[in-house]
Amino acid sequence: MSNTERSSCESWYAPLKREQPEKKCRGRKKTAWRTAAVLILVLVLILGTSLAFSGSDSEKQYSQGEMPENWEDFFQDYFEDAQTTTVNTSIPRAALEPGFSLSLEVPGETELSLKQLYERCADSIVAITGTVEDESGYYWGTGVIASPDGLIVTNAHIIDGCDSAKVTLYNDESFEAKLVGVDGISDLALLKIEAEDLPAAVFGDISALAVGDEVAAIGNPLGEDFRSTLTNGIISAIDRGLNYNGRTMSLLQTNTAINQGNSGGALFNMYGQVVGITNMKMMSYYSSIEGIGFAIPSTTVKAVVDSLAANGEVRGRPSIGITVGAIPQDVSSHYDIPAGLYVSGVQENSDAQLKGVQVGDILTAVNGTPVSTTEEVSAIKDSLKVGDSMVLSLWREGEMLEVEIELMDTNDLY
Repeated sequence: MSNTERSSCESWYAPLKREQPEKKCRGRKKTAWRTAAVLILVLVLILGTSLAFSGSDSEKQYSQGEMPENWEDFFQDYFEDAQTTTVNTSIPRAALEPGFSLSLEVPGETELSLKQLYERCADSIVAITGTVEDESGYYWGTGVIASPDGLIVTNAHIIDGCDSAKVTLYNDESFEAKLVGVDGISDLALLKIEAEDLPAAVFGDISALAVGDEVAAIGNPLGEDFRSTLTNGIISAIDRGLNYNGRTMSLLQTNTAINQGNSGGALFNMYGQVVGITNMKMMSYYSSIEGIGFAIPSTTVKAVVDSLAANGEVRGRPSIGITVGAIPQDVSSHYDIPAGLYVSGVQENSDAQLKGVQVGDILTAVNGTPVSTTEEVSAIKDSLKVGDSMVLSLWREGEMLEVEIELMDTNDLY
């Protein structure tokens, strides 16, 4: 993930305050080449009023005369803000639900009007308030009722850092929530409240979903005053690959209006079925961007939620144990280094660390296939399983190396 210049100083996950929120700035090294950087697009996790930014692989342009003399100094600063997908929360744990499985139903025969959809589905949407001990204010987001006995699906980033969470139903009845499981990589979490006969949402099979299909979102944008807001639009793209925190997320793209606070809410098809969990939108500080939002597909939601219910985590997901970021073409040319991906982190106790992969290496190929984007690396990795071997072609100090590493379970590393 590239580091980007930011014009906002608001902290990433600052709680939504009851009073005017205080802005917090992060100290930054000011160099000429960094000041000249231009931010084009950022992704925003739509939690409360808190902004989370994720730069795309090649979004900065530099004047070559202003670059540091040493390419290693350039990348040390360029990738200084690489993030983690680990979610830290002290919310009390609930018992696992090993018998639970999220069902995906095929679309019906008769589409609903927006009025009918809202009447049928709005009660399955809840408000989630996360709090941090010894802090004023709170996190605010949305959740979807997944079972009549109180399982709630939401985004992981809503509860990140929280010590407790409260779920408020359509009728204003509130419950303290416990955590069944959380997965930062997919940005999904499963909560449990002690309730019965809840109006659970119906989740839909998206195998027939197509660009142009009408959809609608129900969520809680911008705080409590706008709970249960309905917006509508279309599916703009299927399987949109987005790089977030060095990992590729495959998301549904929609022009449906979603805003901060919609995180964890539902994107419905016109049969009243949840086809996605809304979690991101695109925005810019330098141009107007409207109608580019994203949702986690229901197929991903089912796989992750079923695993969280049974294990409290997602097992069997392979990891290389390194963090990489794409090298902009102008940077590669300026420093006369190979095209590929810069290794900005090597996870402790990974096989990659054991085999000698180092920060500063440049990854040029995986299993003999040239790579220049994180998506290409992820595609190769995801075709394999935990325990399989992978050959990394690395450039280091003018020499090419080939290192064979074993893929490990992500949960054993992070």
